[in-house]
Amino acid sequence: MLMTNHKILLVDDDRDLLEMLLSIFQRAGYTNLLTASSGSEALRIWREAQPNLIVLDVMMPGMDGFSVLKEIRRTSRVPVLMLTARGEAEDRIEGLEIGADDYLAKPFLPKELLLRVGAILSRAYPKQNEMVELARSTVDMANAEVWKNGEKQTLTAKEMQLFEKLYQNAGRIVTTGILCETICGEFWQGYESTLYTHIRHLREKIEENPSKPISLITVKGLGYRLNLKEVSP
Repeated sequence: MLMTNHKILLVDDDRDLLEMLLSIFQRAGYTNLLTASSGSEALRIWREAQPNLIVLDVMMPGMDGFSVLKEIRRTSRVPVLMLTARGEAEDRIEGLEIGADDYLAKPFLPKELLLRVGAILSRAYPKQNEMVELARSTVDMANAEVWKNGEKQTLTAKEMQLFEKLYQNAGRIVTTGILCETICGEFWQGYESTLYTHIRHLREKIEENPSKPISLITVKGLGYRLNLKEVSP
């Protein structure tokens, strides 16, 4: 995916600043932009649209940015760049402790904002031309192939979609709902059994013993977690 195709949610209660943010990203070539002017609206759009990154204002009436981030971090590791007029160290620390990926104080230069967003996207969504090492197999992201015990298997489109989403959040829990939406779209309710089938098939390809998985782990009541191979120092 091109960096400028990532879905970005811009959140600020200042309408003029929100329009400026929208213009900055549009001029830089970003084509999939969403906006929200309050904390509650931001949470609604985040749940419905599942953006790839959120640029989140801190100082908003009602639900501020810190409260929004706390709610998001209960179930998601979507990258978040905090944006605020306050530059005090305490505020930066609070945002980072809650789980912000970066912090930019107003006023800011458009180029700095774009550079920081680009850096976050590059870290969170690495280019898919790499080999992903798991405990008992290797996944070729570019060709949607799995190598295990010297043998090659091809991932289906749905299996690849699942693996991409899990890999983007490697080491973290991805909820059942988000994975269902990944393969079934926003109206995914009732398709949990379809997800379980794809998970089982994916495990058969990447695990040595699919009935005792060590790479694609079930987190009971929440979802799944992908564990990458530990590299010895």
